Amino acid sequence: MRVAAGQFIVTPVWRTNAQICVAMMQQAAREGAALLVLPEALLARDDNDPDLSVKSAQTLDGEFLQLLLAESARNGLTTILTLHVPSGEGRATNTLVVLREGKVIAHYHKLHLYDAFAMQESRRVDPGWQIPPVIEVAGFRVGLMTCYDLRFPELALSLALNGAQLLVLPTAWVKGPQKEHHWATLLAARALDTTCYVVAAGECGTRNIGQSRIVDPLGTTVAGAGSEPQLIYADISADYLARVRERLPVLQN
Repeated sequence: MRVAAGQFIVTPVWRTNAQICVAMMQQAAREGAALLVLPEALLARDDNDPDLSVKSAQTLDGEFLQLLLAESARNGLTTILTLHVPSGEGRATNTLVVLREGKVIAHYHKLHLYDAFAMQESRRVDPGWQIPPVIEVAGFRVGLMTCYDLRFPELALSLALNGAQLLVLPTAWVKGPQKEHHWATLLAARALDTTCYVVAAGECGTRNIGQSRIVDPLGTTVAGAGSEPQLIYADISADYLARVRERLPVLQN
């Protein structure tokens, strides 16, 4: 299966961001991808207003997703991203959505909010309350995670024990001392913990690092991006995954 991760600079204008997502969906489909992972919280971003994305929150039947779903109905992709969805007065959930054939086939509210490194996501965002689902894409079992979830190995392990062969991770990984090192190390660690492939898409720009990666089940990066807008691709193999798990049976041990 060919998988793709796309990164771009999220603008303050939701319609512009939707158009960028649609263009990436079209390109990934042309390149033969079955799965596209896009970054986290794609509705709006403004470095001078950290609350803009929550202020711009839309429901799952809102205009932003309707534009993406129209494109989803025209291609064979499964597309994964997150957006803020209203949950109360001035509050939202950080909701991962899975788009396929013009429908939202699954969703997940981010469990672990980014209350770290002087940030406090929970100030405006409500946490999820359920373990994310495992879905199927072109014969692969895919576990869903979002950004800060990466730092909690028990979540990745629970998905693998529930059958996941591939973990996907929309992110907006904030820049800071050692943060790029943490990113690379944690992606490799989650792959090794679970003997899963990992596809992680990171927003790029002045605030976030970008550096989308596709990591194999032995923790090796097989495709990676820098700090500019880009789509990356890799072909992943169920046969290779089975051989890795035979040699390294951590899920059985």
